Amino acid sequence: MKISQKLEYACRAMAQLAKYHDGRTLTRLEDLAQREAVSGNFLVQILNDLRRAGLIESRRGKAGGYLLGRTANLITLRQVVEAVDPALLQCSVTREGDSGQSVRRAWDQVSSGLQTALDGITVETLASNQGDPMFYI
Repeated sequence: MKISQKLEYACRAMAQLAKYHDGRTLTRLEDLAQREAVSGNFLVQILNDLRRAGLIESRRGKAGGYLLGRTANLITLRQVVEAVDPALLQCSVTREGDSGQSVRRAWDQVSSGLQTALDGITVETLASNQGDPMFYI
């Protein structure tokens, strides 16, 4: 599956904001960009998309930054996709020709399954370290 760089960075930024989310502490753009090794100029465009979708909030000024618009367990991966790369959820298959209708039904089923899977993953899940290996000394 090919995920756009924009969507990948959006997911990484949301995971970072979730890791430090307490409802009031702002994370600076420079800190987000550095932690995730991404371009700050590109990241600000992505954060603006997320802000317009209501997934994050921003504050201007010297002490400004970004924070989640609501708790991480209430933001789904589907909402992030819809905010930054909605074309991923659109089916472009036509219904033309003898087989067009059945082919379109098959892809609609795949699309529906993808959307259901994205609804089942939250930003809280992205931020968790459950997948990291544990080291015992």
